[in-house]
Amino acid sequence: MRRVRNGFLGMLFVGLTSCTGLPQGVEPVKDFKMERYLGQWYEIARLDHSFERGLSAVTASYSVRDDGGIKVVNRGLKDETDQWEQAEGKAYPVGSKDEGHLKVSFFGPFYGSYVIFELDTADYQYAFVAGMNTDYLWLLSRTPRINDELLAHFLEKAGGLGFDTNRLIMVDQTSRQ
Repeated sequence: MRRVRNGFLGMLFVGLTSCTGLPQGVEPVKDFKMERYLGQWYEIARLDHSFERGLSAVTASYSVRDDGGIKVVNRGLKDETDQWEQAEGKAYPVGSKDEGHLKVSFFGPFYGSYVIFELDTADYQYAFVAGMNTDYLWLLSRTPRINDELLAHFLEKAGGLGFDTNRLIMVDQTSRQ
């Protein structure tokens, strides 16, 4: 596995600025329980960005840091080289710990928004995630595949909030190792 240069996935979920705002109309989930969110998530769909371009089998893993924050490890398979790449970051709540709004950093003091705007609150099996604006969008799942009903719901909700769902990349999870 190769360490990421220039921050591959380096700003996954955040962009390249230090903005922790919310896209218009997007509200973080309430009654959020970080301990239930920890663990591995599979990226099912995303909007394209240079830090993830050409990656398949993308996952995000979350665990507790010694300082009480969240350790973030993003990993993906670079299609052109068939090499695994990963980036490690950190996340902290922006406001109340029971809201799904985090600030995430992969580059020193630069933080960006990670807004969970829908979550399977019963089992924490899927999450709809936005960044600081409608250019950043992800559908995450605990499993590498989801059903058509969940995908249709995601497309409808994200489209209604102003995300360009026609530009979504459906992430190939078939090359998981």
